[in-house]
Amino acid sequence: MRRIDVRIAAGVGALALVAAGAAGCGGRQDGAAKDDAAREITCKVTKDTRVGIATGNATGVYYPVGNALAGQLPAASGGKLTGTAAETGASVQNVEQLVAGQYDVAFSLFDTAVNAVQGKGSFSSPQPVKALARIYDNYTQVVVRADSGITSVAGMKGKKISTGSPKSGTEVIANRLLTAAGLDPAKDVQAQRLDLTKTVDGMKDGSIDGFFWSGGVPTGGLTDLFTTAGDKVTFLDISPLLPKMAELNPAYQAGTIGRDIYRTPADVPTIVVPNVLLVRDNLDADVACVITKTVFEKKDTLAQANPAAKGIDLANARKTDPVGLHRGADRALKDLGAS
Repeated sequence: MRRIDVRIAAGVGALALVAAGAAGCGGRQDGAAKDDAAREITCKVTKDTRVGIATGNATGVYYPVGNALAGQLPAASGGKLTGTAAETGASVQNVEQLVAGQYDVAFSLFDTAVNAVQGKGSFSSPQPVKALARIYDNYTQVVVRADSGITSVAGMKGKKISTGSPKSGTEVIANRLLTAAGLDPAKDVQAQRLDLTKTVDGMKDGSIDGFFWSGGVPTGGLTDLFTTAGDKVTFLDISPLLPKMAELNPAYQAGTIGRDIYRTPADVPTIVVPNVLLVRDNLDADVACVITKTVFEKKDTLAQANPAAKGIDLANARKTDPVGLHRGADRALKDLGAS
């Protein structure tokens, strides 16, 4: 069995699962893909191949959508391509571990992906990654306890605020929003670097005052929070910070969380940022082609895992600049008719 370097490092359970599935399979050196650029793309996987997919928090959106994608790969490849989705800290960590060869496909916020290819922000040098496609948008969801007295991001000064998992895209956006509001993220808030599950628990028991979350809508953890906590929690309108955020990265755009999403009293203006699927630039082109086609051909199945996947749209698939498309993805999008 050909294996595209599946070393899952997101936890003992995930590692054990992959190790068991890979037992007895022959390895494959990344260097074997160096000559891939000279080979014709057939968009067919002819050897048994397994890919690892880096997602995000289990109660977020990346994880269920990534699992659904992994489940569709065998049927899309005649049983030759299989996948394993792993829970991770999300965007920044995903890119780092993708480049290190621990995963083969990674979900990422677009602003993080742009920083990666430009060697900015969390990355000290340009990273060798390409995009398979732009997918659905993430909504920046900033929630506080109603009794916290917080009415704006600036009002978070001195409060216990969850800024997301370490090395996540949420943490990047949270720190940028705090800075845009005139606060020093390292000094002016009591930052709790928690994953979404612990964040929601902290909001319920009152151990934190508010949190930032960047994810598709609805996000399962937030649905749970608003269902159980009701009027004890409320969204902040962060749209006044958009001009400063857009100066940092044009990926930040205006958006709205509809009142029907979490059954809130009114729509909530917010800031959105697209998501992209990333791979290493030397990933086998046929593998990249099959995965990309599966994303769009099985969109309805992915949306059953989480409605956020309904936002996957061929019309936006190629909008990844300055993150270049992998040549296998380019072939897939041509076949699918994406202009």
